[in-house]
Amino acid sequence: MSALLFLLVAAAYFLVLMGVSKLTAGRATNDTFYRGERRSPWWAVAFGMLGASLSGVTFVSVPGMVRDSDMTYLQMCLGFIPGYLMVAFVLLPVYYRLGLTTIYGYLQRRFGSVSYRTGASFFLLSKLLGAAVRLYLVCLILQRVVFDAMGWPFWASAVLILLLIWLYSRRGGIATLVWTDCLQTVVLLVALVLIICSILSAEGWGTGDAVRAIAESPMSRIFEFSDRASRQYFWKQFLSGAFIVVVMTGLDQDMMQKNLTCRTLHDSQKNMIVNGLLYVPVNLLFLSLGVLMYVFAAHRGIVLPASGDEVMPLLCAGGYLGQAALYCFTLGIAAAAFSSADSALTALTTSVCVDILRRQDDERLRRRMHLVVTAVVLAAILVFRALNSTSVIDAVYIIASYTYGPLLGLFAFGLFVPARVRPREPFIPYICVASPVVCYVLSQVAVSVWNYHFGYELLLLNGALTALGMALSTFFFVKKDNV
Repeated sequence: MSALLFLLVAAAYFLVLMGVSKLTAGRATNDTFYRGERRSPWWAVAFGMLGASLSGVTFVSVPGMVRDSDMTYLQMCLGFIPGYLMVAFVLLPVYYRLGLTTIYGYLQRRFGSVSYRTGASFFLLSKLLGAAVRLYLVCLILQRVVFDAMGWPFWASAVLILLLIWLYSRRGGIATLVWTDCLQTVVLLVALVLIICSILSAEGWGTGDAVRAIAESPMSRIFEFSDRASRQYFWKQFLSGAFIVVVMTGLDQDMMQKNLTCRTLHDSQKNMIVNGLLYVPVNLLFLSLGVLMYVFAAHRGIVLPASGDEVMPLLCAGGYLGQAALYCFTLGIAAAAFSSADSALTALTTSVCVDILRRQDDERLRRRMHLVVTAVVLAAILVFRALNSTSVIDAVYIIASYTYGPLLGLFAFGLFVPARVRPREPFIPYICVASPVVCYVLSQVAVSVWNYHFGYELLLLNGALTALGMALSTFFFVKKDNV
């Protein structure tokens, strides 16, 4: 890729983001930063959330996974739909009724300050690790595709990317991100479609030819009902998809902060439903791209890397699909990375100021913490780079995935157990730490004894153990008065 051309395109893209930031930030109060003054149109939130959910890692991982698991990921996407319905009609009414700035304020109302800070702390740990790893992997891809050719060191590239995200999100916060995420979703989807078109052009295919090639490929298998022990078994994927949405959207401040900017509960519910329905066709496009990539590589005898995550970067950056595909790939992954990272930084800043420091009205503190959070994420990225070990990255992903289970248990117990039942609150942090540990031990035992590999259903077990621990703690202390 021409370094000059990339810099020009990137500069133009960033100027557009800054323009959107200036138009949406207004006088940039804390209410603007945290809640967008509750003025966001529901359709803008729905479309922008789609891009924020599809991180830069997803942009390359979903197409790459079809070699090992075919198109069975679509089973999980179908499970997303009932998950979004649960968020829309169970969780959102509670959040709007209580007028929350961060969703973990519910835990304070239901249980007390210890539970409140415990839930917020689990979110901060999970989101910080997850955001840093995802952005690190994207920085690696951009470094190899673009910045190495410019002679830039990795640390300078990472600083530049985080600085750009901080600059356009620092004033308007969530009010700005609702609209910048819309723009970045457009860029991501256009890039996806144009990369597919590049493959069709290289093969001399029309749309009908591409559909036939996908349908005839053994990788086009979507449903798995025969092997119950498989991670791709339909009911595992479907139910896991539903609860992943409940936890990673409905119980995640990053995702919910955008929803709470809608004018009314009804608008927010419409956003949830539409967002859930959009996931299926968009991920079908990503999976179709994956099948087409492998068909294209087989026709040309291209030796592909062992990791599916490296297939798209190889085909796009290796010159197999032409310069246009490389430009689309680079801009698409940058847009996906920006869209997920900017909202993560904003949500982390909000949770630190509101949940941990309890100083929601301090604008100077909010500005400082936004910069501090950005610096912490940058430091984590540079640490991952220094360690340069995929095992470390895998471990971080495992830790982040385990931290959502206690949140599921806390909210499930609060919502579905009578309000007069109050677990002994000093026990709750210990329960929330013990549950993921027990889950990890059980997952290892299941493999060695029954040759059973837990998939995403481990999240349900984690949440169930947390709720069970809270229920058992009521034997030591039960408060009978209503909340």
